[in-house]
Amino acid sequence: MQKFLSWILVIVGALHALLPVAPRGDKLNLDGYSLVFCDEFEGSELDTDVWYHRGVGSRRVGYNAESQVRVEDGKLILRGEYLNDGEFGEGWYTAAVALKEKYINGYFEICCKCNKDKDFWSAFWLQSTTSYDNEKSAGGVGGAEIDIFEAMETRYFPWKLNNAVKSTIYCNGTDALEDRIDRQRVGKYYVKDLYDEFHTFGLKWTEEEYIFYIDGVESGRSSFGKGVSTVPEEVIVSLEIPEKMNRKPGSSTEFEVEYVKIWSNK
Repeated sequence: MQKFLSWILVIVGALHALLPVAPRGDKLNLDGYSLVFCDEFEGSELDTDVWYHRGVGSRRVGYNAESQVRVEDGKLILRGEYLNDGEFGEGWYTAAVALKEKYINGYFEICCKCNKDKDFWSAFWLQSTTSYDNEKSAGGVGGAEIDIFEAMETRYFPWKLNNAVKSTIYCNGTDALEDRIDRQRVGKYYVKDLYDEFHTFGLKWTEEEYIFYIDGVESGRSSFGKGVSTVPEEVIVSLEIPEKMNRKPGSSTEFEVEYVKIWSNK
């Protein structure tokens, strides 16, 4: 009986690691914060005074290209597809954009509808240029990558299990090994109708910790590493492409964004 119960506990633990949980924390409170950036994409093209096309060129199994970004009907749209005559030749194409100005601390929020198809995945994240430098990152204090959300579970799971996002922190130097990137999965969270409705995903970056929000409800928090980043970081919106593509040419997918906003309490 004891051995049987042990196996049950192992199975339950494995399921818990796979199954997303609904956010259950406190509601977002922005008292003392003021809006310092807002783009609701009301024009007909990307505002390149504040945004730039990030990582143009080779990206994993394909390419990032300006041609995959458009603004229409009050939305920023990043498109993933196979192009026979793309600007870098034949292949899979996607896109990423980032703000030219870097930010430190504050509350960062996106309102978006994630792409629903496999392989490509939607993401909103922050990154410093020192995230993966052992000496400069110093365990995250000198720079980290904070994935506010990635909606990539359609790559793995069927049914409602794929209505999930994950939040992750990456840095270098928490264990003094220069060739190791240290990571903490803050959590995996269930979001109803993730690919059919617009939702908000946010991060409150304080001097003590990172606090993650989904639709205005806290989903997780962390001060992973040797502390939070103390350097300004890039704000990035991307439709990511995998190392290996399992879909056939002829299909396409889109990541739609209604707005990106940033608040500061400075």
